[in-house]
Amino acid sequence: MAAIPDSHDDLLTKNGYLHLASLGPSGEPQVHPVWYEWDGTHLLVSTTRTRQKTKNLARDGRVAGSILDPDNPYRYIEIRGVVDSIEDDPPSDLINRLAKKYLNEDKYPWDTPDPQRVIVKIRPEKANVMG
Repeated sequence: MAAIPDSHDDLLTKNGYLHLASLGPSGEPQVHPVWYEWDGTHLLVSTTRTRQKTKNLARDGRVAGSILDPDNPYRYIEIRGVVDSIEDDPPSDLINRLAKKYLNEDKYPWDTPDPQRVIVKIRPEKANVMG
């Protein structure tokens, strides 16, 4: 695992947004602003099976992303890594934890009746920081 510098490891637990880049069907880069959780080893992202980002990540697990410090936009971390797994999350546990973190809601308010939720586990391999 990439060493996340101590100077910026707080960004992994703040309420920032991960701007996650994946590779589209024709190899074009696509960027997806997402909520995230850090488990100490992986960045965890909740999404649905039908989203383009999920299809991109299942096809090619190479990713990059940046997180700006919500308190100082000139301070950020850029992470490059790989998707270790995409796991089903039928009880929507992760998105509900993220709703608590970002919205102070116990349950994610915008899900459809059968969202087909998954958890994407991203393992950082390299980290660059600024600020």
